[in-house]
Amino acid sequence: MSLRKATQSLLRPAWGVLRCSDSVLSRSYAALAEARAVLEQELDSIRAAGTWKAERIITSKQGPQINVDGGRGGILNFCANNYLGLSSHPEVVQAGIEALKSHGAGLSSVRFICGTQDLHKHLEQKLAEFHEREDCILYASCFDANAGLFEVLLSPDDAVLSDELNHASIIDGIRLCRAKRLRYKHMDLSDLEKKLQESQSSRMRLIVTDGVFSMDGDVAPLRGICDLAEQYGAMVFIDECHATGFLGTRGRGTDELLGVMDRVHIVNSTLGKALGGAAGGYTVGPKPLIDLLRQRSRPYLFSNALPPPVVGSAIRAVELLLASNEIAQSMTAKTMSFRNNMTQAGFTIAGTSHPICPVMLGDARLASVMADDMLKLGIYVIGFSYPVVPKGKARIRVQISAAHTEEDIDQCVDAFIQTGRKHGVIS
Repeated sequence: MSLRKATQSLLRPAWGVLRCSDSVLSRSYAALAEARAVLEQELDSIRAAGTWKAERIITSKQGPQINVDGGRGGILNFCANNYLGLSSHPEVVQAGIEALKSHGAGLSSVRFICGTQDLHKHLEQKLAEFHEREDCILYASCFDANAGLFEVLLSPDDAVLSDELNHASIIDGIRLCRAKRLRYKHMDLSDLEKKLQESQSSRMRLIVTDGVFSMDGDVAPLRGICDLAEQYGAMVFIDECHATGFLGTRGRGTDELLGVMDRVHIVNSTLGKALGGAAGGYTVGPKPLIDLLRQRSRPYLFSNALPPPVVGSAIRAVELLLASNEIAQSMTAKTMSFRNNMTQAGFTIAGTSHPICPVMLGDARLASVMADDMLKLGIYVIGFSYPVVPKGKARIRVQISAAHTEEDIDQCVDAFIQTGRKHGVIS
């Protein structure tokens, strides 16, 4: 065999491999291009529907007044979950700094390996005390707390009865469990009773509801729910993310507001709203449940421990609320001032007396455009539309904070009147 033929014989398999690699690479690029086209089409449909959610960039700390990138300073913020103004409270901030210095930036570990510090246990004890429950377990978020509860607590022999408008995290958490799932009409006690009757053969039954429904600011009828739970031998769970810290005479939440603290068995809530606003969620309830969650709750077992600065800030926030209800009580008059003035101006405001004040507009594009015009007038609000709220229920959700002044509220109402007239919402 000649040298040339011998070389060609040796190289032929290599060329075959290269041609094969080119073919595989080509198919990979084609798959990516197809996926990109599908994604772009979906994004275009969101833009066309007027439901695109742009993220404005804040260049200051959270508070009643903020700076927004590309805009003037001193924008009044009326859409944060910073109900008590604690996100930038000097004592809360200082507690975070001190925890950072004493306990470091993070744990680099989940809780059960080497991620539990004395700060974590102290915060859990404070939260259990605050809610007047036996024990508490911390999570990275309340979404995680909701994702980690139902799968552990409920078996195929059990049933969960859930309000149809519960938060997405509750819905997703329930999907992870194997219990029989029954959904009752929103805040409809008659329908809940029917579902309780349907599920009487179940071993355990858990009624699940938001304490406050965040899109409309309406409060769950907990007295009636607890009455039915006791009549039919069920337990009651509430998500208190939009109530903890400011509802009730001492800010304990919806169960305190309605006088059923001793009748609600399990509470999930967040550190990411009224209690400093950083991050974190938790479950409070019977100690055997909390102990079992530490053993089996997947979001707890497989997520890093909360960073010490977050924990330190939250401890101070809870301590402030345990010491006084003055901050929480200051919100009622401000909330009713905004609601009354907006209603008198001709706007439709959903809910009743909660600091969440949804200005109902219906059209998604209108909500988005009005929110942009409000920003030009120095008011930071956001339009909410599908899929965050049902189609045809678009709104601008205003949230009143204890840190707002009466002048802030008057300025916000005046901007709404000007913008509402411009777009024909009011005359």
